[in-house]
Amino acid sequence: MSWQLAVLLRGLRHVARPRLQHVKEPITARIGFERLARIGCQPPPYLCHVHDSAGLDRIHVGRPTCGKIILFLHGGGYIAGSPNSYAAMLGRLSLLSGLEICAPDYRLAPEHRFPAAYDDACAAWDHLVSMGYAPSDIVIGGDSAGGGLAIALLSHLCRSGTPPAGLFAMSPWCDLSLTGESLTGNANADPFLPAERIRELVGYVLPEGEDAEDPRLSPLFADFPDCPPVLLHYGQTEILLDDCRRMAARLRAHGADVTETVHPSAPHVWHLFDGWIPEARRSLCDISYFARACL
Repeated sequence: MSWQLAVLLRGLRHVARPRLQHVKEPITARIGFERLARIGCQPPPYLCHVHDSAGLDRIHVGRPTCGKIILFLHGGGYIAGSPNSYAAMLGRLSLLSGLEICAPDYRLAPEHRFPAAYDDACAAWDHLVSMGYAPSDIVIGGDSAGGGLAIALLSHLCRSGTPPAGLFAMSPWCDLSLTGESLTGNANADPFLPAERIRELVGYVLPEGEDAEDPRLSPLFADFPDCPPVLLHYGQTEILLDDCRRMAARLRAHGADVTETVHPSAPHVWHLFDGWIPEARRSLCDISYFARACL
């Protein structure tokens, strides 16, 4: 563990986590998320961030490879996050991979509950295909809730016979029925996410009467025929540890080539702290290499 990571973990445990434990409503969490993201990741020079004709955010640094792209779905528990809050990290990912990033600003709960985010993810994919990208030209990625959303989209595409070139996910939230043992087993070990608020979060996302095991929301219960390569990054101390481990096993059961990178102490989606901790840069390099290899 680097000394920078040790300092970050202390700050998250004593500042960020208590704030998440006591935040009263989603809009407040949304504002706090934007502030943390702006502080967390340092943008690379010459970052280009534009909106295309469909309202999708397009992010790149330098001259990206033509005809290849990453479709990235941001995290934030389905109630927070945006392409703006992720622009710095995605700019770094673009610089390292030589690829352009498309990041849809999907609708958030509780104003727009399930399946709004899933529908918007599918629409973003359809837009890229309509622009001339073949499925084999697109790598899908995401983190946290966006990681689970990306895997749900992957299932849809696999079942439709149009799988992407590959998928990467950082600390994905894959089971909103909350059956993972690490939700209790890592409740004290996780330096960032308060496990006691996660059921409340599901209530914001899932309309009354809907099934939390719906594979569009909880891809742990989805099918993945003819699945492309998958890369999963997550931390050993996360409350979502079991979501990630069980997701890897589910994908392998469908024949997928799954690579897991498990950090012994890094927090939930440590990649966002690029520029502050060396572990983030190394992990973004790993993802960049994976994306290039898939394409």
